[in-house]
Formats: sequence, structure tokens, C-alpha cells
Amino acid sequence: MWSLPNILTISRIATIPLLAFLLWWPDWRFGYLLAFLLYCAMGITDYFDGMLARASGAVSRLGIFLDPIADKIMVAAVILVLTAQGFLRGPFVGDMHVIAGLIILVREIAVSGLREFLGGLQVSVPVSKLAKWKTAFQLVALGALILGGAVHGQPCTIRGDCGPLASQWIHLVGLASLWIAAVMTLVTGWDYLRVGLKHMD
Repeated sequence: MWSLPNILTISRIATIPLLAFLLWWPDWRFGYLLAFLLYCAMGITDYFDGMLARASGAVSRLGIFLDPIADKIMVAAVILVLTAQGFLRGPFVGDMHVIAGLIILVREIAVSGLREFLGGLQVSVPVSKLAKWKTAFQLVALGALILGGAVHGQPCTIRGDCGPLASQWIHLVGLASLWIAAVMTLVTGWDYLRVGLKHMD
């Protein structure tokens, strides 16, 4: 149970409240810089816990259970706090960027329920290459939004509100990546749902 991969996973879950704490004050740029560094460290542990578990043959039921939960809790916490603090707001469409975050959250909940349902039927749902790309864009998006808070401060909503859009390019990269992840989320979510529907009466 207390193998190194599991310890890394558990430490990632335990660090999520600290990450949310650092993101809580949108005017605290140094806090957002610390949050970005912590977010990157959590991403690194996510990579290494799986790699170490496979390399050492220490794959455990606890690790299989906790690893995806840790990822989903982290993503949900970051999206919710960034939304509350106005970082899922951007030019031209304002708060509509929240829809991209909502799509991601709804998909994570739905796919988790679907996997649980199919698991009871002994049906596995492999992770597709597109789903891996979705995860990559999702992680880049949230990282860029956090880093944007450290570099640019709170986002501008319209051109000229607090400078040209080029002055908040990191934030814009984050929003664009979030929408790309949201579109991929819809596609991969539908793929998983089609598999699930085949096993439903």
C-alpha cells in the first residue's frame, strides 16, 4: 500500500487544498507563481507515479483507484477556483469561457460514472490517443491560466480594458487551449458513451 508510487499519488491529493489556497487571491501574483510551480510539481509526480509503478511492478489496486481520482480532483479544484476568481473570463465573450470549463467537468463526472457502470460488467474502456491529447491540452490550459495570473494579473475582458490583448497573451493561450480541450472532451465523451450504450438495456 505504502509504495513510492502510492505515496506520490496521495501527496498530490493532499497538496490540492494548498493549490486552491494559493489561487484564492487573484491580486496576489506571487501566490499565483507559487501555485504554478506547485501545479507543475503535481504534474511531474503524476507522470512519475505511473511510470515507477509499471517499472517496479508495484501497480496496486489502491494506485489504480487513486490516480485518476487525484487528477480529476485537481482539475476540478483549479477550474472552480479560477472561475470564482474571474480567470475564465476573456475578450469578446466575457464569462462565456466558463462553458469550456463546465464541459470538461461534466465529462469527467459522466465518464467516471460510465467506467464504474462498465466495470461492474467486466468491460474495460481503454484510453484513446485523442483522450490523451485532450488531457495534454487541458493541463496546458490550466497551467497557462495560472501562469497568466502570475505574469499579467487578473485578465482583461475587452480590448483596451487594461491594455492590448497582446499584453495578456499567456492568458489567451490558456483560454484557447481550454476550448480545444473542451472540443476534444465532447468527442471523446461521445466515444465512451457509444461504448457504454452497447451494454445498456
